[in-house]
Amino acid sequence: MTGRTTAPHAPHAPAEPATAPELACPVSPVVDIVFSRWTTPILWTLHTHGRQRFVHLERRIGGITPKVLTQRLRQLERDGLVVRTYHPEVPPRVEYEISELGLSLAPLFAHLAEWATDNLPKVERAREGYDGKR
Repeated sequence: MTGRTTAPHAPHAPAEPATAPELACPVSPVVDIVFSRWTTPILWTLHTHGRQRFVHLERRIGGITPKVLTQRLRQLERDGLVVRTYHPEVPPRVEYEISELGLSLAPLFAHLAEWATDNLPKVERAREGYDGKR
């Protein structure tokens, strides 16, 4: 031994319990519901063009696979943002439209569109400045 003594370790403060994301940021569940990869284009298209058959919706969105469109439409129907109407005809016809709940998101989308117009050029300049430093 060297004769040096070390002070006992200071007791650690108890770790804070992990906060659920929806409590840490109350908009997290909204972001998860509304802003997933294909949800916004689907809702935007239904809001802009009204009731759509699956194939027309698929064409208007472009780039989405039928499988993913089906999955997203089911989730949006489950969340109450889209209404699916089945017409028992020959051949059967299915149409999708934005629900009243989905329509209530219109002001949010309007604000985001305004923000995008005002700020995306600033974001692009910031990115160019950042990338230029590297």
